[in-house]
Amino acid sequence: MREKSNPIPVNVLSTEVDEGIFIARSCTHGPPEIKEVEQSHRDSGHCFFLQEEGTTTIEIDFQEYIVTAPSIVYIHPNQVHRVIGFNQATITSWIITIENLHPQYLRLLEEIFPVNPLKLTVEEHALLTATASLCLQFSERTHDKLYFPILKESCNALVALAISQYVAQPKLTEHAFRFDVITKAFKSALEENYKSVKSPMAYADLLNISTPYLNECVKNSTGYSVSYHIQQRVILEAKRLLFHSNCSVKEISIDLGYDDYSYFVRLFVKVTGMTPLTFRRKNRN
Repeated sequence: MREKSNPIPVNVLSTEVDEGIFIARSCTHGPPEIKEVEQSHRDSGHCFFLQEEGTTTIEIDFQEYIVTAPSIVYIHPNQVHRVIGFNQATITSWIITIENLHPQYLRLLEEIFPVNPLKLTVEEHALLTATASLCLQFSERTHDKLYFPILKESCNALVALAISQYVAQPKLTEHAFRFDVITKAFKSALEENYKSVKSPMAYADLLNISTPYLNECVKNSTGYSVSYHIQQRVILEAKRLLFHSNCSVKEISIDLGYDDYSYFVRLFVKVTGMTPLTFRRKNRN
């Protein structure tokens, strides 16, 4: 049996980066200057982009976004992404590894993931930009005796401000809040078990609720059924493996928990409108 390696590259923070924290501001135009961000990859930490000026075109899990200023983008370490290009862009980006994040912020990030790029108001943008500028100043004061603790705390404050923009929303009713709590718990369980657990009933059992109630909660919160979310998560991973690995469709089918190869192919066609091999050829050309 041939050895399998991780098919999706992970960009790890270099040894020059301070113990798992990176922050920088750049002004750029055209295609990326760093090849590592132009190629599809994951990052070894939680990644944020503050679009201060211009636009950035980025692809996250096969979805292309044109991010216009002022905006904030959050990318979870599980998400595969690449930068396509810039247009008169000024961006502050920061990456912070799990061990450097405050536990409360890490929990909130896991709850909101996945999210889309978020537009900011003028006031929100000004606050984030000012805080990012302060963090950049701290990152240059390497001679300070408490340099790293200061950098860590300031970057956590910046993360907290970013999170607050995503969680800011009108107060939910008690009924809607309960739906939202159940849906978040389901998504968390799905992320951990999508390869082995495929039925709505099994997820309902994991959450100690009935299947109809789980479907009611998820559909009210997202507009889609539990089955839809299960299929979408499995097919997303299949797309990643088809694009980034040379595994056969049968190997991918087995890896994702489908011993019936023909059923997996039919499911892929149902969700994407094309066969797995057609998807691979189309996206690799």
